[in-house]
Amino acid sequence: MTQIDTAWGAGPGADYDSLAARFRPVLAEITDAFGHRERDRIQPQAQIRKLKDIGFTALRLSQAEGGLGITLPELFNLVIELAEADSNVAQLLRVHFGFVEDILNQRDRGRRARWAPRLTRGDLVGVGFTEIGEAQAGLFSTRVTKAVEGLRLTGQKFYTTGTLHADWIDVAATDDQGETAFVFVSRHDAGVAVTDDWDGFGQRLSASGTTTYTDVPVDPQDVWTGEERFRYSTAFYQLYHLATLVGIGRALVRDTVAEVAKRRRTFSHAAADVPKADPQVLQVVGKLRSQVYAAQAIVLKAAEALERAFAVRFAGDAAAEDQANAVAELESAQAQSVVIDLILAATTGLFDALSASATRSALGLDRHWRNARTLASHNPRIYKDRIIGDYAVNGTLPPYQWSIGIQKGAA
Repeated sequence: MTQIDTAWGAGPGADYDSLAARFRPVLAEITDAFGHRERDRIQPQAQIRKLKDIGFTALRLSQAEGGLGITLPELFNLVIELAEADSNVAQLLRVHFGFVEDILNQRDRGRRARWAPRLTRGDLVGVGFTEIGEAQAGLFSTRVTKAVEGLRLTGQKFYTTGTLHADWIDVAATDDQGETAFVFVSRHDAGVAVTDDWDGFGQRLSASGTTTYTDVPVDPQDVWTGEERFRYSTAFYQLYHLATLVGIGRALVRDTVAEVAKRRRTFSHAAADVPKADPQVLQVVGKLRSQVYAAQAIVLKAAEALERAFAVRFAGDAAAEDQANAVAELESAQAQSVVIDLILAATTGLFDALSASATRSALGLDRHWRNARTLASHNPRIYKDRIIGDYAVNGTLPPYQWSIGIQKGAA
């Protein structure tokens, strides 16, 4: 069935369902309907391999480079479907898909030629940006230094989402001049140690723990500056979270519908003999589905703004590029609060349709709230609401990049 036939709404473009049909059999195979992998902490290695084998991780590359050249709205709709199957798998690919955008936005043809074959063969990119503890905002204790034998990387990162499954790692560091540099090292190099110690209550298999670097060799060709990263990155990474949230919403609707349809027990004061005929239960299910439908529509609409930012990248019009990137950031921020509210409401509302027996661990329904709440805590929406308000009232443009840590002057 098409996305239209299932009443989730038309996908982006007339050919979306033909595109998605190529991947849906694998998405069905990797679906973790009851959260068994998460509960038993079984890393989704085999599931990721299947996605790489069918070219899912290289979708945005051009056909000449071995990809399909899909649009950003098409990508985000596919991420929604992937997250419906397993939100952990969707989340751990977030930085990888962001790096693909970096390559697509490169003016350096040699750099694109260097990375495109790696991505086409299925290489994945993980992340090493955030440092915890006493780390100061905007500064990195991780260092890339010039030694006699060449450049070397040393330091430690946390929240390294996806790195456990990656082939390459995108690491933010401070260079010998005290400037921020982005370096890319092989996940398999000596001196790289990835620890599966993520202990969050949600997204437990997103491989978001610690990575340590000890004198790791760095190829000078794989050192970038911040100016060489794609400009709509903040909007992209935020909207990716929202697409994953929508996928969680579609999964909870799927699970709730399956439970309601098969239940025979009900309450003495219920409005029908079985839950599937109870108008009050059906009303709850309908509201859940409507909340997720609205959230999906918002995400796909905001994805159009990112596509416009990408489209003007090489148009040679700096003013148009600035405007498109500002709008992309604003639209993703405007989507954030509303989508989060809708999905979090749905993750708790499902229990109104299923009652106390739905809290049994074997059903795994709690994972929807835990995973959604974890993703919703990224990039706090209270600041995004303020940024939108400042733009609306005062015309203040949004910040494109930000960092986290201890601010100067903090007590």
